[in-house]
Amino acid sequence: MLMALTSVLSTYEDERATIVRGLRRRGGETLDWLIERYQHRLFRYLVHLTSQRDLAEEIFQDTWVRVLERGHLYDGRVPFIAWLLTVARNLTVDWLRRRRPESLDALMAPESDVMPLDLPATAPSPFDALAAAEQSGHLAAALERVPVLFREVLLLRFREELSLDEIATVVGVPLATAKSRLYRGLRALTTQFAGVS
Repeated sequence: MLMALTSVLSTYEDERATIVRGLRRRGGETLDWLIERYQHRLFRYLVHLTSQRDLAEEIFQDTWVRVLERGHLYDGRVPFIAWLLTVARNLTVDWLRRRRPESLDALMAPESDVMPLDLPATAPSPFDALAAAEQSGHLAAALERVPVLFREVLLLRFREELSLDEIATVVGVPLATAKSRLYRGLRALTTQFAGVS
């Protein structure tokens, strides 16, 4: 078991090192491989983050251009997907700052006015309960009503399957804040889901 785990970790580290070398060389084959591997996850994240397919397509293209231009800055300390989504998020925030200043407030809003959350430790998470109900249409509608600040963290955790540490890196907040946003997002999603079903 330990040897299998060591092998997996070694392969994972080798992959990161290969990506780092390829991006530093600005190798087209590395970029092609990265696009093939991560395009769907990136686009899905952007569609949910922006709630606009056209805008998501624009930022999607800009993200890959940025990877080509600044990929040499990727050092492999975090998984590539976390670095990629951070680039995409920063481009989205920049776009919102230029075009819709009021939307930036939604991404950067203070969380102090939100009620504290009290989740039972033994019950399944609201997200798991909702997913098990197989009401994806209602779930998608409810998710769109969750404030973007929390929706983003929900998507990163449950759709992109990032760890809380990786989410904190992407969003640029401390780990405790990422956890808080996740729990508050689950509470908001539960409330919104009850309203659409």
